[in-house]
Amino acid sequence: MSSPTTSLLERAGLDRGDVRRHLARGLEGADDGDLYLEYAQSEMLVFDNGRLKQATYNTDQGFGLRAVKDEAVGYAHSSDLSEAALARAADAVRAVKGGYRGAYAEPPGRTNVRLYGDDNPLGAPGFETKARLLEGIDAYARARDPRVRQVSISFGASWQVIEILRGDGESYHDVRPLVRVNVSVVVGKGDRQEAGSHGYGGREDFSHFLATQAWQDAADEAVRQALINLEAVPGQPARWTWCLPPAGPASCCTRRSDTGSKVTSTAGRPLHSPV
Repeated sequence: MSSPTTSLLERAGLDRGDVRRHLARGLEGADDGDLYLEYAQSEMLVFDNGRLKQATYNTDQGFGLRAVKDEAVGYAHSSDLSEAALARAADAVRAVKGGYRGAYAEPPGRTNVRLYGDDNPLGAPGFETKARLLEGIDAYARARDPRVRQVSISFGASWQVIEILRGDGESYHDVRPLVRVNVSVVVGKGDRQEAGSHGYGGREDFSHFLATQAWQDAADEAVRQALINLEAVPGQPARWTWCLPPAGPASCCTRRSDTGSKVTSTAGRPLHSPV
């Protein structure tokens, strides 16, 4: 996709007037409804056990048309963003109305708040740079402690463009970038093995998240968690003391627990001694 500000209708070569006509026909007499269009790119790199085990790239696009009649909802969707597909979708959602005529709902309020930018995180850094960085993180994590036996790192990114058209003529547009970095390690001593992991991400490009200090902190935290688990010892179970006082609903009994604290209970109820 050339630009995040490009309309998805224009990208598909659709005339906005024709789309509005099909939308109006599908939502005629409905209480609410809209046309949702989406274009998304995603990428996932997984480095495990000293080598790149997964490298996937995916592109999805399509639309969904929704019509609401009282408590009934008609929905049609397709990955074929064409006028013919829109016409079929309009015919499908019209069936939910069955002669019902409602008043179209007010549109949602707008906001000028921008929570994230439009940059596509899949564009940079390039594949070779990411692959070398995965190798570097693997080597760094293994060097943190000789008990590290396995390291797994993943880089995930997605870029989603959505456009929503309502029957009242309102339209909404949004671009949603998202990145995620995760580091997992397995440490061992003898026959015992334990794991630790740490991940982070956000709705921006990779520049901040792939900075040296960021991924080193993630690797350090994953190793720290794994070593704590490896050195942990089983805890003592809680101890219960039962008291059988003289008969009577108001009777109670007071005894001292193994820890020296004073515990009181009514008849037939356990006395809990905290450990």
